[in-house]
Amino acid sequence: MKRGRFFHGGDEMRMTIIIVACILALAGVCSALDSLNVRCVGRALGGPCYATFYDTTSGYCYIGQGGRFSVIDVSDPTNPTEIGHCYTPGIIQDIFVSDNFAYIANDGEGLRILDISTPFTPAEIGFYNTEGYARGVFVSGSYAYIADSSCGLRIIDILTPSSPTEIGFYDTPGNAHDVYVFDSFAYVADYNEGLRIIDISDPASPSEVGFYNTEDKAWGVYVYGYYAYVADDHGGLRIIDISDPTAPDEIGFYNTGMSTFGVYVSGSYAYVADWSSGLHIIDVSTPSLPSEVGFYDICIYSVYVFGGYAYVAEGLSLRIIDISTPTAPSEVGFYDTGDDARGVYVSGSYAYVSLCNGLSIIDISTPSSPSEVGYCDRGSYNHDVYVSGFYAYFVDFLGYLHVIDVSDPTDPYGVGYFDTGDIAWDVYVFDSYAYVANAWGGLRVIDISDPTNPDEAGFYNTGDQAIGVYISGSFAYVADYNDGLRVIDISDPTDLDEVGYFDTGDRAQDVYVSGDYAYVADYEDGLRIIDVLTPWFPFEVGYLDSEGLTCNVYISGFYAYVAESHNGLSVIDISDPTDPNEVGFYNTEHTWNVCVYNNYAYVTGRTGLYILDISYFTGIEENQPSAKPAAFAISAYPNPFNGECRIMIDDLGMGIDAIEVFDINGRMVAEIIPPSPPLTRGEEEGKSPLSRGDLGGLVWTPDESLGSGVYLVCAKVSDGKMATKRIVFIK
Repeated sequence: MKRGRFFHGGDEMRMTIIIVACILALAGVCSALDSLNVRCVGRALGGPCYATFYDTTSGYCYIGQGGRFSVIDVSDPTNPTEIGHCYTPGIIQDIFVSDNFAYIANDGEGLRILDISTPFTPAEIGFYNTEGYARGVFVSGSYAYIADSSCGLRIIDILTPSSPTEIGFYDTPGNAHDVYVFDSFAYVADYNEGLRIIDISDPASPSEVGFYNTEDKAWGVYVYGYYAYVADDHGGLRIIDISDPTAPDEIGFYNTGMSTFGVYVSGSYAYVADWSSGLHIIDVSTPSLPSEVGFYDICIYSVYVFGGYAYVAEGLSLRIIDISTPTAPSEVGFYDTGDDARGVYVSGSYAYVSLCNGLSIIDISTPSSPSEVGYCDRGSYNHDVYVSGFYAYFVDFLGYLHVIDVSDPTDPYGVGYFDTGDIAWDVYVFDSYAYVANAWGGLRVIDISDPTNPDEAGFYNTGDQAIGVYISGSFAYVADYNDGLRVIDISDPTDLDEVGYFDTGDRAQDVYVSGDYAYVADYEDGLRIIDVLTPWFPFEVGYLDSEGLTCNVYISGFYAYVAESHNGLSVIDISDPTDPNEVGFYNTEHTWNVCVYNNYAYVTGRTGLYILDISYFTGIEENQPSAKPAAFAISAYPNPFNGECRIMIDDLGMGIDAIEVFDINGRMVAEIIPPSPPLTRGEEEGKSPLSRGDLGGLVWTPDESLGSGVYLVCAKVSDGKMATKRIVFIK
């Protein structure tokens, strides 16, 4: 995994991570840490299907489903069936099977090597973390050739599959997406830099001998005879004469219409995967005059051909197309692989996961062995999910709120829906209402008192795109993309009104409210911590920047569990909201959402559902209050106030140096001078007795020039420690 970590303070933790990383690097284990204080105990579901490989020896078709590697029995093409699976840490971009091993281009997790000698129980036996993102793989002899995106062609010695090592590389000028090896040459589809031809006769010292700049972006390549067939995005299929590898030249092309991603050549035909425009069958018997003879309308990423069938990776499924008659291809089999796991909500023994086109219910009673027990086919590109009582509520890209009866988790079914009018990103259920973050439609309040007939009760158009929503008390806190955090009064759901807002700086994605604070996932600006004690005067008290993309947050105890899109789960200590620090993480690929329940964090993304053991933190939480006692404390009464405020401080005998009052911009507006020597018991007539060292009865009367708002009282003692207290002045 290639990742940037959260860093803000926490030098001791930072040094620990650096030391451990150095140890691992010296040991040759990996180039980056995969986890800290968090461990994976279970995984479920799959993800998008980008890769497929048919093994002529075993007769099985091997496919990728996000991070799930599946062995599919296709002996009956009309009824493909999974007989075995295992999980890889990254997204499966490409598969190559040789002998009893499957070699996986695993995106940010490099090359993974699986033992498939027992197809019912495939298992990883070796891996090599390449420098870039592994997109393509080809095995020839004792070497695996990896198309490693911006890091070019990597050559891995796999003579000992359990201990692969890199022996050579060639840094191509573009982004290597695919590779095909023929004779002593590796042909690399190098995106913007076309086709590159690399001499690999000496694998330890590869060198480029020729290239051809194709019309658009080279995604895939297949070599057949003296020709390289290049899938060239909007340039369609390009046919390159490579009879002289030092002087390749285009002799023919066919424009398939949309975005050509992959190609497979068999006999006189090229089978072209053209994403949204389908499978194109091109007659290439005369390479200079290619012509289309057949077509099948399907979304397609890649294709593998054998024995009269095309095995198509369609994104959401494996499709088996009968091509025995090239002019009339027809689908004969289908295997549903699913897509991104988006939203997740945990209740009791079940995790409710929103997928692209439905809701999956996972039995998590045994976290190490989760299993799907129910599924409801509803929605289109679903987003978040919330469970309340016997119903699950989830929202989708088309703007619908779906209501699913989950009283029997093995048989969920839809009972109602409501069209919110725009993209529905998030949902929170409170009392008899579902609050929907509705993009440009703002916040929509849906009356769900009758789940079979939900109806809109009210709405509020926020300033930008409502992406996330959290309800606390009488207020809805909305993550409003470019407009940060908006605070909406929902005391009357039919008449909403904004009472406060705070510009978080970047693009607010999600919000979670706990106690007096709102925690905002602010995309490129990390985690922002906003004081919302007074909802109409929110202000930032702390933040933790990230090099990644922060998209979701869940608070439990003294920790924020943050889903960072390309980096996985980050655990942040928020016991002091003014100084948050990362204390744990677990790397997953393309993470979307996180939900915490008991000792586990449930994390969703393009590689399915992860169940992560976080007992390291939940165990600490029980002792946390006594582990971090306050040195001294401030109290104020009344608070809020509109005339004067009495400030009382217990300094535990340490001696107060100064008491200062600041506005929310950090400007000191008052300084209260403590009496010297300090008051002792009974010295202030008519006041309650005070313990020695306490300062009782200090009064602040704001200057007439000061306006209503939140102010911060700061007391300092002689050793440099300080305590703070928020007070609210209402003029």
